[in-house]
Amino acid sequence: MVIMHSLSDFIDCNAISYSSPSYYYEGCCPESDAGAARRRHRVKLPRTAMSEAIAYGLMQYLANNDCYSREGKMYGVLLVELPNGEQRVLKAFSGLLNGCSVVDGWIPPIPGRDEVVLEEARTLAQLDAIKQELLTLKQLNERQQYKILSDEFEQQLQEMSDRHHHCKHQRQEKRQQICNTFTGEALTLALEQLDEESRQQGIERRQLKRQQNEVLQPLQQLIAATDARISQLKQHRKVLSRQLQAQMHATYSLTNFSGRSRSLQQLMPGGLPTGTGDCCAPKLLHYAATHNLKPLAMAEFWWGASSVNQDKIQGEFYGACAERCQPLMGFLLSGLQPISILNRDFPKEEIPILYQDEWLIAVNKPAGLLSVPGRYRDRQDSVLSRLRHLLPDGMTLASVHRLDQETSGILLLARDRQTHRQLSQQFQQRQIHKVYEAILSGAVTVDQGTIDLPLWGDPQNRPEQKVDWQRGKPSLTHFQVMAREGNYTRIEFIPLTGRTHQLRVHAADALGLGVTILGDRFYGCCANASRLHLHARELRFEHPHRGETLHIHLETQF
Repeated sequence: MVIMHSLSDFIDCNAISYSSPSYYYEGCCPESDAGAARRRHRVKLPRTAMSEAIAYGLMQYLANNDCYSREGKMYGVLLVELPNGEQRVLKAFSGLLNGCSVVDGWIPPIPGRDEVVLEEARTLAQLDAIKQELLTLKQLNERQQYKILSDEFEQQLQEMSDRHHHCKHQRQEKRQQICNTFTGEALTLALEQLDEESRQQGIERRQLKRQQNEVLQPLQQLIAATDARISQLKQHRKVLSRQLQAQMHATYSLTNFSGRSRSLQQLMPGGLPTGTGDCCAPKLLHYAATHNLKPLAMAEFWWGASSVNQDKIQGEFYGACAERCQPLMGFLLSGLQPISILNRDFPKEEIPILYQDEWLIAVNKPAGLLSVPGRYRDRQDSVLSRLRHLLPDGMTLASVHRLDQETSGILLLARDRQTHRQLSQQFQQRQIHKVYEAILSGAVTVDQGTIDLPLWGDPQNRPEQKVDWQRGKPSLTHFQVMAREGNYTRIEFIPLTGRTHQLRVHAADALGLGVTILGDRFYGCCANASRLHLHARELRFEHPHRGETLHIHLETQF
């Protein structure tokens, strides 16, 4: 069985161009000490232009075979170097392929599955029986019968209640007439007749309620017993699944490039999601480590129907999944030596750091660079991805807020989850003071004021925002003119809310300032400009750990 494929099976090697890696598989070596030493022992494996080109070649192969489009799943390729220096390609699929774990030409599953195959088959049969019983119980005919009868009784009771209410109103009028007309025994007899009518209507209502209980109670008891059985089956299903996963994870063994082997249970003692160890990346890296192959680059992509929650698209590249693969990356890549030939692929432009401490970092985001990686492969270069590559603790960074790609200025990032949560709360509660500076492509006649226009993002035309009084979210901006320079206006914006494109729409819309920001072609600026003239100049907030006010100021470069 051929496992290692020639590059020529996938690509024209002469047509490959080199560029910055679009993604890194990375993690901390578990053998490292805590603290600073841990940050020094990060290991990385890039996704490069060549690995993506190989993946595209594999996509063409998949597209020509119907068996690969029956189910959507992740596929992966790993470019490796043999001891003699030759390069080869390994390919893998996640989970099972059309019910098979071993397919000719593909990386086999990680050792361990065979040891529990009988137990797996038995448990899967039990789980399937539970599934069928649950389907039957959920389709219980008495549920629909109960609903129909319950609705009928409710309707009868409502009609009776309306009729009795009308009769009660008539009796009140009759009592008033009788009291004004009759006296003595005749009055007493007439009032008793009205009271008897009221009693009979009460009896009528109690009889209908009794009939309702006699009919519905047996159905209620049956449905309650069925729901209890459903709950019992679901709990039993959960126990069986956990037992099977525990057995499988105890037998699955991964090997890294340091030659160390660990079971999945040892690597993730706190618990593992279903399917851990069956993904492409662990399969590929384990195979390379156990066959003396040196990884050079890897790429994973989705092929087939979109995933259930529609977050995976055919032909798009994806990184290590957060729950199953990322926790294993540090161990799997341990012992992997840096690949010097790929140094030319590393990003050369560093991000200027304005402030940093052990909890947070503020940088000067250049215009034209994304704040965080985009969804698609051609939009991976960003402030966050560069810092994750450049800083020793980069993988723990998280962006607290975002600036538009075309906007320059202060961007705040957190170095741990607690800091990220606290700073995010300050943004949500409007406790962070933000100041922007912009040049508008025209004359603004008002010196200062407030723009209060609700913004709505049309889902059919993202990311464009529009003023919409019915569907829009509240958006508030203070402004003050700083200077007028010919036909241009330099202005200071202080946004109190943080809607997408808020300042750009508040400037451009006729209900706002009616003048676009210079260079904002997205909202109709026709003036010749090399960039969007919008800059995040100041940020003032309470330090989440020190309690002091932190004021960061960055000079505007236009």
